[in-house]
Amino acid sequence: MHRGRVVFGAMDEVVFGEPAAEAIITQMDRLRASRAFLMVSGTLRRQTDAIAKIQRTLGNRCVAIFDAMPQHTPREAVIAASEQARAADADLIVTVGGGSITDGAKAVQLCLANNVRTVDGIDAIRAAKGAPPPMMAPSVRQISVPTTIAGGDFSANAGVTNMATKVKESVRHPLVMPSAVILDPAMTLHTPEWLFLSTGIRAVDHCVEGICAQEAHPYSDAQALKGLSMLASGLPRVKQDPHDLDARMDCQIGTWLSMGALTSGIPMGASHGIGYVLGAAHGVPHGYTSCVMLPSVMRWNKSANAERQALVAEAMGQPGKDASEVLDHFIRGLGMPRSLREVKVAADDFDAIARAAMHTPWVPRNPRKIYGPAEVRAILELAA
Repeated sequence: MHRGRVVFGAMDEVVFGEPAAEAIITQMDRLRASRAFLMVSGTLRRQTDAIAKIQRTLGNRCVAIFDAMPQHTPREAVIAASEQARAADADLIVTVGGGSITDGAKAVQLCLANNVRTVDGIDAIRAAKGAPPPMMAPSVRQISVPTTIAGGDFSANAGVTNMATKVKESVRHPLVMPSAVILDPAMTLHTPEWLFLSTGIRAVDHCVEGICAQEAHPYSDAQALKGLSMLASGLPRVKQDPHDLDARMDCQIGTWLSMGALTSGIPMGASHGIGYVLGAAHGVPHGYTSCVMLPSVMRWNKSANAERQALVAEAMGQPGKDASEVLDHFIRGLGMPRSLREVKVAADDFDAIARAAMHTPWVPRNPRKIYGPAEVRAILELAA
């Protein structure tokens, strides 16, 4: 008998296939917001007219723009953005960019609500030992226009990096989930190919670890399996023709579906857990961590969940094949890195990575039980 609990998050709407600028106006009207604080990709703002177009459409409803969020969302940048939003008296945050910007805005919501004004002050809102501290709920909400496809827009969790300790820490609250997400494939046309495709593998990782979890249930399976099949079809089509907006839309919707397992309470596994450490301690881009780790984690886990892994191969159009090999071939076919060596992580670091990974939320929830750093090291050696 299935057991579980599906919590529907605080997102009101997902809008897909409409131009972003017009969709933002519609959302502002719906939320009765008049003072939008834009948190945007600096590259997108400097090298394209996409942000200027949104700014023109919003007119005086755009009160300030922050475009200096580095990768992995450092605390310092979160505080800088919070101070700017506070000074502008913003009543809504609109993000246009990748996962680091989306996560940054989630943290800014909590900084504004809880009067956090210093880098050390973020200690007051970060989740410690798995549980967020008591805090005031955000009143300035967020709408999100993602330009990558990692899927963080659909969660109430954000990762913020403590630069002093080189650890990515979690901040969360049910209301930091964006009130609306706007999926406009045209907004992803300027995203570098490696970034779009690698974050697509991050979404594949959400699907795969969701399908392969011991706790999987029919509701999460329905989304993860459909999401995986859309990503498996869409990503190679984007690689083949970067201007194929239908393929990009399939990837965006596949990513939305990929978050179904996570948001309905299904834990991720060792690929996500080890990925956190590779990102925070070694600067490996978010999507690359999944490219490098996922097939090896699948290989290591197979003795515990071979039947679930068979569903992965089938959803990717390769029924009867070994899922770790299907994923390996798929990731290589997109031209993504497939080894720790390729992302400049050396064997000398494996012991430290393995120890740190044990403290992530996901390694202890991996479908094949991981008892200590030795098992994590075995997975790292498969990925070397």
